[in-house]
Amino acid sequence: MSQVVLEARGVSKSFGPIEALKSVSFSVAKGEVIALCGENGAGKSTLVKIMTGIHQPTTGQVYVDGVARNFRGSADSQACGVAFVSQELSIIPHLSVSDNLWLGHLDIPFFHRRRVWRSKARTLLDTVGLVDVALDQQAHTLSLGQRQLLEIGRMLARNARVLLLDEPTATLSDAEIERVFGVLRRLRHAGHSIVFITHRLAEIFEVCDRVAVLRNGEAVVTLPVAQCSREQLVEHMLGRSLDQMYPEHNRVANKQPVLTVVNLCVPGRLHGLNFRAAPGQIVCIAGQIGSGAAEAVRALAGLVYDVHGEVFVQGRAVALGSVPAALQANMRFVSEDRAAEGIFLTQSVHTNLLATQLDRVTHSGVIDTKKAGKITDTLARRVTLEVTRLSMLASSLSGGNQQKIAIGRLLTDQVFGVLLMNEPTRGVDVGARAEIYRLMREVCAQGYCIVMMSTDIEEVVEMADVVITLYKGRQVGQYAAESISTTRVLADITHEADSVAGETL
Repeated sequence: MSQVVLEARGVSKSFGPIEALKSVSFSVAKGEVIALCGENGAGKSTLVKIMTGIHQPTTGQVYVDGVARNFRGSADSQACGVAFVSQELSIIPHLSVSDNLWLGHLDIPFFHRRRVWRSKARTLLDTVGLVDVALDQQAHTLSLGQRQLLEIGRMLARNARVLLLDEPTATLSDAEIERVFGVLRRLRHAGHSIVFITHRLAEIFEVCDRVAVLRNGEAVVTLPVAQCSREQLVEHMLGRSLDQMYPEHNRVANKQPVLTVVNLCVPGRLHGLNFRAAPGQIVCIAGQIGSGAAEAVRALAGLVYDVHGEVFVQGRAVALGSVPAALQANMRFVSEDRAAEGIFLTQSVHTNLLATQLDRVTHSGVIDTKKAGKITDTLARRVTLEVTRLSMLASSLSGGNQQKIAIGRLLTDQVFGVLLMNEPTRGVDVGARAEIYRLMREVCAQGYCIVMMSTDIEEVVEMADVVITLYKGRQVGQYAAESISTTRVLADITHEADSVAGETL
């Protein structure tokens, strides 16, 4: 391996009685992209925070260029050329691109030549692939992919040589992901070092040179990507083999549709969506960010108020633009943003599960605590949450368990229903993904149908019984079972010239 730039040697970190890291060693070389993998709670975030000065190790040492460093904050790590780009971007929307680029930069003198610094800014933007972005453009006008690249540019403006990227592609479209990957390859060629954290395993094999795996706070293995298969990587992460990531599809007889959607439109975003879903089916609306796919699912949930068209559940019309009407028809929505719309992070698991069941446990405004306990216990078991965790705060759980809460709190005793899901496994590790996929199939087997939107093509192809493809708000194709393929879905949602014509069910 070439020159090691950043290294952690025998790093341990304890938070009271909890050992988050146990004598972990990790390194990244000059001009290398290394993936840092592990399930939620494996210790990835703690290790990154130690290498960037947010946390100090209990034991062990961080080295930069072979010199021991004691970082007391992110300013110390950045001074040594080590920078962290969080999944939650810190771009200021109403500042210009140039102002965002230099925000927090301590080397700009009070009296400076604006033209010189604008020239430097232009060079930095070109370096990260933002050649089409103007310096004076306000940041809120940028796409998510452009904001991600701007964040990387900001770190380069601070002379970062090592970039630690946390889920940089989690909210991006395929085109934006490829753009980010192109920039990472150029930075690697220029000698920058990159630590890449992602739950999307396919990305590791596309852009990384090596992969390091943490499990339960310990370093399990580090090896070249070329010497590791996907199955081996999953086994290292879980400590066991994963027999099946995607469960078998339910056998759906010729039943009357539980959901019928006719000419669903959202002005400027969605232009005429038509499909049907039978009990037991998973219908996936596939499209890139901005395609109208996410808006379609939200519209069905009653969360879009300028929508028009017709929606029927079990043959009965459902009023559009009304959350109460959707709930009355047992149409329940799981948001892609758990923190903002999915669960109450500062409340217990019990409270989260109970919040949507109050009509079942209250009499004259008083909660029957015994009945409430039985219901939350049943819901927890139904989504495979340990009942011993009911008293824990939702914020203390992994992303996968938080997603189980978001699903469990929406389930009812009704025989038929529609579960609406946007990005059902965003921010969820590989082991929890398999559990959520199995849970989705179990919900369908109970009589529900699921309508989901996902930008993860593998997830779309493997989970869907029916795929509907969208491009710029318009329905391109509709495929069932044996007609679903990665090639067809990608061709439709990227609108390639040789796209395979959609087949109507």
